[in-house]
Amino acid sequence: MTPPSSSPTFRSLGCAECRDHEALGFDFTMAFQPIFNVRTRSAFAYEALVRGVNGESAAYILGLVNDGNRYRFDQACRVKAIEEAARLGILDIPDCLLSINFLPNAVYRAETCIRATLEAARQSNFPSNRLMFEVTEGERVDDPDHLKSIFQEYERQGFTTAIDDFGSGYSGLNLLALFQPQVLKIDMALTRGIDQDPVKRAIVDGILLVANRLGITVIAEGVETREESAALLDLGIELMQGFLYARPEIGRLAEGRFD
Repeated sequence: MTPPSSSPTFRSLGCAECRDHEALGFDFTMAFQPIFNVRTRSAFAYEALVRGVNGESAAYILGLVNDGNRYRFDQACRVKAIEEAARLGILDIPDCLLSINFLPNAVYRAETCIRATLEAARQSNFPSNRLMFEVTEGERVDDPDHLKSIFQEYERQGFTTAIDDFGSGYSGLNLLALFQPQVLKIDMALTRGIDQDPVKRAIVDGILLVANRLGITVIAEGVETREESAALLDLGIELMQGFLYARPEIGRLAEGRFD
């Protein structure tokens, strides 16, 4: 079966969606949650997370996305994230990245579909090497080779590539064998309660071993307690994201709580 990413219908629809700039039919904004190096207490990145303009959750907004507006939504998210992060002063934070989630099935050809992102970055004076693109391990990928080609093009453009929620699905190791991103974000299901769970510690330790051998940076997601943070530090993970340090916020770049 021809994968959607290479079918004529996908290509023509994707082109038309990006070219015609039709309205999405709903509005949204971005919240930003920091990722910290907890040893240096510095911001490694801020992840852009979609929200409704009246405080609606990401799930509510994503529930409005369908096959008819998926391409426009993906493009609009990238532009909105770059514009908002620049407005809030992310570029004033030394070496701090902006992390953007993307839908691989909304990209029919990486070098073409990236144009709106590059233009938004240019208009905001946002260097390409300060952008990180995440794909969720659990995201349905119709054509893994297509995802590999997207990541390769993004790295060629100077972006950082990441697999989000690693360990939450069934395809993580297969994806990793196919393509090695620059960053792995370990899912909160593995970090939650890790201080009390030797099995989780063993699994995360194994992920770290593989990542270190492949030269991949590791981030722990969903860190909520000092005990979890201490256990992760003991394993060698310094980059962390979670409510312990900061919640997602709209309209500002949250500072970390380290005391």
